[in-house]
Amino acid sequence: MIPAAQPLIGAEERAAVDAVLQSGMIAQGPQVAAFEDEFGAFVAGRECIAVNSGTSALHLALLAMGIGPGDEVIVPSFTFAATANAVAVAGATPVFVDIAPDTFCIDPATIAPAITARTRAIIPVHLYGHPAAMAQIMDIAQEYELQVLEDAAQAHAASLEGRPVGAWGDAAAFSFYPTKNMTSGEGGMVVTGDPELARMVRLLRNQGMEKRYHNEVAGLNNRMTDVHAAIGRVQLGQLPGWTRQRQDNAAFLDGALQGVTTPPVRPGAEHVYHQYTIRVPGDRDAFVAALAERGVGSGVYYPVPVHRLPTFALDIDLPHTEEAARQVISLPVHPALSRADLETVAAAVNEVAAGVPA
Repeated sequence: MIPAAQPLIGAEERAAVDAVLQSGMIAQGPQVAAFEDEFGAFVAGRECIAVNSGTSALHLALLAMGIGPGDEVIVPSFTFAATANAVAVAGATPVFVDIAPDTFCIDPATIAPAITARTRAIIPVHLYGHPAAMAQIMDIAQEYELQVLEDAAQAHAASLEGRPVGAWGDAAAFSFYPTKNMTSGEGGMVVTGDPELARMVRLLRNQGMEKRYHNEVAGLNNRMTDVHAAIGRVQLGQLPGWTRQRQDNAAFLDGALQGVTTPPVRPGAEHVYHQYTIRVPGDRDAFVAALAERGVGSGVYYPVPVHRLPTFALDIDLPHTEEAARQVISLPVHPALSRADLETVAAAVNEVAAGVPA
């Protein structure tokens, strides 16, 4: 079976972990500080604060922005639940809007109609590695005096108009979960150009203290360990090459697939293909099963829109979100694929789309 995703962990990552264990400095230490500095190069030099997960990055950024009970935050429903969960855990209310059907990212045209007197922020998600329409979103945020928190969990090294994701909004959140384009084993990063917001995130991740036993605010323990940071530093060095390989793999699939809708890339956008997501005709579950019979793994992200999960259970009309949830399949695109793997994936998709029996 060709896997839909495959973390790449090698001897260099293992050696980096061994070095940390031998040093005795395992908690938040020099490796974390170095990882933060090095990640800054990928986000136009913005300040970076490493935390223990992408969800923590979203949560702490919201808290540092002062968002809480009584506030509303506009989010897309076609995303992983963590985007809206972070809003809810902060005590605010997620307000769900629809996506643009080509990019699967939040549709700027749906944002202004959802704004109320309680709206404090917008969270665009750079879904599957394609940048959201940040120029339009930032214009709306400026007009209505809203904050913008980019959910860049799937978009390491993506950019729009030459500007990296994570360097558009007031803050951004990245994830280093094992299946992301790079991993630290587990972890996340808050990115911001606001020094005061950065300091608040640093306080919140470390029990509210900058100086030991001098707690300034009620905080959490959301620190990243040096073990995870050491892995992340090695992976960060591999990220440019892996990104080019993902893009090359996507280009092959773009040219080879038939009978399905391949993911377009908007002008000025650099897609980093965390997922290569297609729309398929007919019965999506049957399509997935037929691919598996041919030795091709795939993933369905996300079959249930967040607004319909039991957590929120809202009866609202988001037609593009509902349609995508019924139609999408993500194919293998990761850097570990060989040319033979890609040819197998393409042949399987084309056979299934054409109705060829297994």
